[in-house]
Amino acid sequence: MRKNNRIGILAVCGLFTIILILPTMIVVPFTNSGGTEEVTETPQTEEAASVEDSPFAVNVLRSTTKEIEEVPLESYVARVVASEMPVNFEMEALKAQALAARTYITRHLVQGEKVSAEADVTDTVSHQVYKDEEQLRSQWKDKYEENMKKITAAVNATKGEIITYEQQPITAAFFSTSNGYTENAGDYWEHDIPYLQSVESPWDQESPKFADQKIITVAELEQTLGVSIGAGIQQSTMTKTEGNRVDEVHFGDHTFSGREIREKIGLPSSDFSIKQKGDHVIFTTRGYGHGVGMSQYGANGMAKSGKDYKEIIHHYYQDTEIAPISTQTASLTIEKEDTVN
Repeated sequence: MRKNNRIGILAVCGLFTIILILPTMIVVPFTNSGGTEEVTETPQTEEAASVEDSPFAVNVLRSTTKEIEEVPLESYVARVVASEMPVNFEMEALKAQALAARTYITRHLVQGEKVSAEADVTDTVSHQVYKDEEQLRSQWKDKYEENMKKITAAVNATKGEIITYEQQPITAAFFSTSNGYTENAGDYWEHDIPYLQSVESPWDQESPKFADQKIITVAELEQTLGVSIGAGIQQSTMTKTEGNRVDEVHFGDHTFSGREIREKIGLPSSDFSIKQKGDHVIFTTRGYGHGVGMSQYGANGMAKSGKDYKEIIHHYYQDTEIAPISTQTASLTIEKEDTVN
């Protein structure tokens, strides 16, 4: 009887031990070397990971609210890429866009070209288009997470890199679609820039924005240009730039630059032809944008053909280098601290 009691006591003790140890045995295989349960860990998002490594923030003046939004650099770059380039573009094209966006804002800050005492840039085409998370979620709906993951991967792949010429960040101009060539900076702006010269860009023919037409009346054209043209349209002459865009148009005694015509009439490109039909004028255009720097559809075409983002950058920005942003960061950080203090 005493023997049976002893066996019963041992059985109870054994069962109690199993109850205590079993949960530990179940949990231990799912823990890492640091003792944190991986199954309950909340994964860090790609965007948050890149933001932590931002060397400084960008103060963006929001055009609708007039408020200033302080955005970590890498988050700013990601949202500019999301706003400026179609998300369905090739990864290498998105990387090139990220590098251009980061370079643009770095140069802007290095040169101290602030919008106001508090704001560095606007969120419009005057600088770089920037949409916040709420705007992007509204635009992409249920594709937001998927799209942002792709964009952030492109940004992270180029993290810490900018484009330089003679050790200085370049004017990283870009535009949508070329006419088959990019434009010399000096032919569109008032001054030439050695790394922004005309290069071939045949891939742009695949762009939906490659060709277009605009029709206005002769009266509208005369009113817009402030001249009396009459039958002068048929007798007009024009000269072309190296990038095959209109340099000058001559209507009798009146001369206009191709850029003037583009901006006054609202044409997508300064590569245009003019034809009069009755009391209407037909402008046929090729390309979309100013044409200087990197063509976005050209970059996507290069990526489709197997070129990586560095090859894309070196094609559109000639004789440049890809360098660490750290070469510019010290002065920017000091400037930001001085502004705060």
